[in-house]
Amino acid sequence: MTLQERISPQVPESKRLDWREHLVRITLIAVFAGLLLGWLALHTDILFADGLRYVAQAQSLDRGENAEALKKSVDHPLYPIAIAIAHRWIGGTGPDAWQAAAQLASVLAGILLIPPLYLVNRELFGDRIAFPASLLVFVVPLTGHVFADTLSESTFLLFWLIGLWAALRFFKSGRLAWLLPLVIGSVLAYLTRPEGLLLPAATLVTLGLSPFWVLGGLGKRGVAILGIIVIGVGACVGPYVMLKGGIGTKPSVARLLGKAAQSAPHAVERQKPLDPGQTLTKTYGLAAKSVVKAVAEAVSLPLMIFAGVGLMSSRPRDGEARQWRLLAVIGAASLLALVRLHATGGYCSPRHAMILSMLLIPTAAFGIDRVIHFVVSKVSGGRRGVVRTVSWALVLPVFALIQGSAAIAPINEGLGGYRDAGRWLTEQRNDSAKVIDVTGWSQFYSGRTGYSFENLIAAPGDPSARWVVVREAHLKGPWEYSVRLRSLVRGHSLVMAFQGESGPRKTRVLVFDRASIQSTRGAGNEDLLRR
Repeated sequence: MTLQERISPQVPESKRLDWREHLVRITLIAVFAGLLLGWLALHTDILFADGLRYVAQAQSLDRGENAEALKKSVDHPLYPIAIAIAHRWIGGTGPDAWQAAAQLASVLAGILLIPPLYLVNRELFGDRIAFPASLLVFVVPLTGHVFADTLSESTFLLFWLIGLWAALRFFKSGRLAWLLPLVIGSVLAYLTRPEGLLLPAATLVTLGLSPFWVLGGLGKRGVAILGIIVIGVGACVGPYVMLKGGIGTKPSVARLLGKAAQSAPHAVERQKPLDPGQTLTKTYGLAAKSVVKAVAEAVSLPLMIFAGVGLMSSRPRDGEARQWRLLAVIGAASLLALVRLHATGGYCSPRHAMILSMLLIPTAAFGIDRVIHFVVSKVSGGRRGVVRTVSWALVLPVFALIQGSAAIAPINEGLGGYRDAGRWLTEQRNDSAKVIDVTGWSQFYSGRTGYSFENLIAAPGDPSARWVVVREAHLKGPWEYSVRLRSLVRGHSLVMAFQGESGPRKTRVLVFDRASIQSTRGAGNEDLLRR
């Protein structure tokens, strides 16, 4: 019996949903998600910056450079493999084809994760809550914008939710058979993103927090469980860890584990420059504040409030208590990791909180149902079912209406100037001329090589580095790379300016020609170099 069934009994057993009704519900959610993600994919100004790395790795895999793509890339390989497969499927050449393949791989994973998401929600809250809880996940704007972009989160969550469902089933039933999908889901999630190891680690911690159940309910099988998880996960991910020299080679992972120093005070990844002499206490205080803000944006403020109602209303026991203990461990570990991420790297965006959003949004749906149940309890018995159904039928559209404009807003709106600049560069002669662009976007869309943030310091000494593509805000910014960019363009002609489409993030992208000396008529360009 689920938490929902105990607190508010469902319909009689003879009327409970069968597999066909669950399939209809899942199909309806998939249709809604497919339409939403398809719309967003078709209304994308440019791919997310992290997507450049995934596409580059996919291109290496497509060329057969498997060792290079696996060993030297900082990203884990499953999503790039999916991109390469999607590209061969849809065909085409050039950057637009690769972007379409990356978005297709992400969108398909976002749709495929609906069944395990539904099963997790059903396991925790019962049949009635599973449908609105799963639908609400896609009504929240962040979900669609991440799943329709060229990012690995949807692929990661597909496997992670499979593993989570198996873990929940294991903690309720104690059956060792559930450990196999738990291990498989965790391994595949890890081969997509390093966070995949969170689930088996949280499972082991939860077992340690349930000693009476392990000793009494599992008995000697407790040793077998430990062996299956540790040996199973270790044997599967061990070769990859040995190849990479660690569980992950991203700078953020090294900083998180204390193997690298925190990012520089003016590093490009910081949301704001680090204040001189900032104390450790203030650093972690600002980090905690940023994490709370990121989680609230990932879940949405109204659902955060209802998630609190859902948590206060829950009264789990027996197997449910172990399930919620697992969720508590996952939630606490995720929060601590995000605070550490911000404290050492200076950033934490809402998409980094998507593990938490996958747990809190369904909990919010449970909280909404508790409020509805309170209202329905005031109605005479014969009309309660109708009132409950009508209430949910009103809640979902109202929430969708509130979030609607943000949910369907174009992805990376206002940044299309980089795509236009890249296309303009493809029309220029002298194919050997390199492009300097700290974002890497214009190199991707033009197919030209050059210098980005990682190797910007080497650009001034390269005579073939002709074009400088720079956002006006970056050129005037306080960061160290802004100083380098101003030095690179000073005295050279501004030849083109591209304006992003109208929107809240309207951006002006400038193109300087380092092979052309600034004329007297262009002397006004110096205004751009003044902070």
